[in-house]
Parts: sequence; C-alpha cells; structure tokens
Amino acid sequence: MNGSAASPLVRFSNVSKSYDGRTRVVCDLDLDIARGEFLTLLGPSGSGKTTTLMMLAGFEAPTVGTILLDGKDITHLPPHKRGIGVVFQNYALFPHMSVADNVAYPLKVRGVEAADIKKRVDAALDMVKLGGFGTRRPAQLSGGQQQRVAFARALVFEPELVLLDEPLGALDKQLRERMQDELKQLHRRIGVTMVYVTHDQSEALTMSDRVAVFNEGRIQQLAPPGLLYEAPESLFVAEFVGENNRLEGNVVGEEPGGLRIRLVDGTTLLSGARQGLAVGTPVVVSIRPERIEIDGADTPNRLPAVVDRTIFHGDSMRIVLRLASGTELVVKLPNARSARIAANGTGVQACFGAADCRIFPKQVS
Repeated sequence: MNGSAASPLVRFSNVSKSYDGRTRVVCDLDLDIARGEFLTLLGPSGSGKTTTLMMLAGFEAPTVGTILLDGKDITHLPPHKRGIGVVFQNYALFPHMSVADNVAYPLKVRGVEAADIKKRVDAALDMVKLGGFGTRRPAQLSGGQQQRVAFARALVFEPELVLLDEPLGALDKQLRERMQDELKQLHRRIGVTMVYVTHDQSEALTMSDRVAVFNEGRIQQLAPPGLLYEAPESLFVAEFVGENNRLEGNVVGEEPGGLRIRLVDGTTLLSGARQGLAVGTPVVVSIRPERIEIDGADTPNRLPAVVDRTIFHGDSMRIVLRLASGTELVVKLPNARSARIAANGTGVQACFGAADCRIFPKQVS
C-alpha cells in the first residue's frame, strides 16, 4: 500500500514537538498515511511514536508543522471534533456502565437517536464477537473481552481513522497473539484506516501493511514488514527489528560477489556489496540467526567456531556458537533439524552466503 498516494487520509508536514522548548521528541516529521492501510509506529520508549499518535488524536499539539485529515487542517482542532476512534492499552472503559452503554457512549455524545444507537451497538458487538454480552459490566469480562469492547466503542460511530496505543500490551502472550490475528482480520473486513503504536517488533511485523521505525524522534525507515526485515537501511533498524548477529571488521577489498571484510580476529568474510564504503572503512556486519547453517555446504563464508550452548524454544532451537575472537553467533534451527546439533564444545563451521550479510558503516565515537 502506497502511503505517498496523491490523496492520503493523513498527512504530517514538517511536524516537530518539544515539551521544554529545547529538546524535540518528534523532529521534522513528514508522513503520509494511505486510506485503508494498517500502519504501525514502532520504536523503543522515548522514540517519539506515542507522541506522534497523541498529536494525531489531538491530545498533544505540535510545536511546529501541520497535520491534515482528509485534506483538512486539524492541527489545533480539539480531539472530540476530529471524528477519530482511539483505543488505549488500559481499555479506558467506564466501570459503572454496562458493555452496551460503554459502546453507545460515543453515539450518545454525538446526539444519535436511541433506536439507531441500539442497532449500531448490537452490530459493533457482533463485529467483535461479543453479541449477547451487552448487559455485563467490564469487571465481569476477561482482559481480551474488555479489549474487544474498547475496539467496538472506537468503531461504533464509523470513523475513517482508528488509533491504537499499545492496545494488547496488558494481555498474556497467547491471548495477545490471538488478538493480533483477530484485529488484523477485523481491519481487512471493515477497511478502516488504523494507526497502531507498539514497541513489540514481532507484533509490528505480524499485523502491518507498513511499519515506521522511530528512534530519537525521527523515522529511521518506513517500509512493508518484509522489506524492513530483509533490507534494513540502518544498523539501528537491523538490530531493533528481529534477531540479529553483529560482527565488526574493516573493508579490505571488493570482489565480484561483494565486499571482503576482515573481522577483528583476522578471519575474512564476503558480504553483500554496499556502495560508498572504501577500503579501510570500519563496518558492522549484520546476519539473521536463521540465515546461518552449521557445517553447511557451498557457502562462501565459513567461520570456525565452537558450540557453546543450546537453548530450547519449543518450536525452534537456538545454538550459540563462539568464534575465536570470543564473539558469539546465534543460529536458529527448527526443532525438526535439532537432532543434528553437535555437542557443546564441538568445533564446527558457521556457514552463510554473502547475500545473507547486511553491512553498515560503524559509528566511531
């Protein structure tokens, strides 16, 4: 989905936010959000993702810049006049109201007629698989059910845009994963534009059409999940999104298959080419654990290593290898292949291709 289409639903133009007049928590943000897309704002705490969402919701005002919704300037419009649905991590349900009254609340404040309210509340509860729960109080529901009520309340007045601020963060792992799937299916059914904030990279990759990775108030990369994972544009993105092995060295030459890198222990490897890196440049090589084979065949890179330990993860096994330099390499194998794992202390070869390496200039402090 292309967020730079001629007529985006949301447009941030040169938006910055500072709370103290000195430090900017969001810096020069330009971002288009396409109609109907599921966009995730991903980043560590303090990266600016939640502040961006709160500015879009109207709970924070930009220090500079403009925010457009469907072509209209909403930069200083109060939240209740924006017509945006919002779902928070803590659900924000009224404990003294029934489920139906909680869902009906946005309709009542908009002056919708009572007969229409009941129809729309029933439809919204059916949409989130809570038909028949309308008379219950929030305290009588599980965490997942309460979150569904919050979704229904955000969707009942049929907004064009729904904002979700870490809405699954309070749920246990199994329920969170089920709710991720349900929310994505809901998005596909109704086609509403959703902007989702999380610090969980697995959640972002699972649910999104595109992911904007934030760090220090700026978007480091904006891309579909597959491209973000397979072709990170910076070391920060490579290390923040997904598991990652890190090897340090220097460029020592260029070959037809890529760049030759000498690691700190003197061994060399062939990395996928990256323009603009001259001989002698200090670099960091990034390799995903699932790209490494132990004692594999026909790979240009074969680093001598010793099996240090294995870690059982249910559906997979992680094997930690130790190179001569002391650097650890993590290899991820499906459990179906784990019977071939060598014993701890066994000498092996860590094997991977040049295209499995991502190379980035090392930031020298």
